[in-house]
Amino acid sequence: MGPFRWLVSAVMVGFHDGLSAIGMPAASGWTWTLSIIGLVLVIRAALIPVFLKQVNAQRRMRLLQPDLKVLQDKYKGKTDQLSRQAMVQEQMALYKKHGTNPFSACLPMLIQMPFFFALFQVLSGISTATAQEEGIGAMSAEQVKQFDESTIFGAPLSASLLHGGGGNEMSVWTLSIVMILVMTASQFITQKQIMARAVSEEALASPFMAQQKVILYSLPVIFGVGGIVFPIGVLIYWTTTNLWTMGQQFFVVWDRMGP
Repeated sequence: MGPFRWLVSAVMVGFHDGLSAIGMPAASGWTWTLSIIGLVLVIRAALIPVFLKQVNAQRRMRLLQPDLKVLQDKYKGKTDQLSRQAMVQEQMALYKKHGTNPFSACLPMLIQMPFFFALFQVLSGISTATAQEEGIGAMSAEQVKQFDESTIFGAPLSASLLHGGGGNEMSVWTLSIVMILVMTASQFITQKQIMARAVSEEALASPFMAQQKVILYSLPVIFGVGGIVFPIGVLIYWTTTNLWTMGQQFFVVWDRMGP
């Protein structure tokens, strides 16, 4: 994770220095908050080509549903190992033929995960680095100290709901809970946007939609529970990226995906 930690911190420092140069206080929590949002914008802008490939893959997956239904009917009631293996092989051949796969919806998130964990490690190590007067990645010891002391609405950016981290405890709880709710709600709405395109009973009963239903209910729970240990800076990152994704789904998927 070392290269990812350095890259994440370098992008944040770049935005922080730029914002400081135009007059924002270097030690302000809002300066660092905008730096985290800038990190999201850089990563998500770089992922736009991947997102467009995901959109096309999802469209091909929906067009594939009649063929998958035929395949399911062909092997309906056959539970022996040879039949199951043959069904899987024929499914994979269909996916390959149409240039898609049932996990295409997860690709942008999977690519983002190393950056997410790198940011989590950077922010989780702020207090320790401050105590030892050390830098983290591209952040100097002075910038680490600034970040450690920075707050928004009275809540330190390095604080978390579970572990605290100084500042106004009520502010930490309130801001964390609000951001966890926004983060999980935007995740849920985004998946609902994807599923809303499958309007036929055949599409709704497809393996693709079964996968989407699992994602629909599992990811908000996973991130909601995980949110209690995420520093507020990480909650800002993931809430912003979820809102970006929701906007992309609304403005891009609606135009590009066919019926």
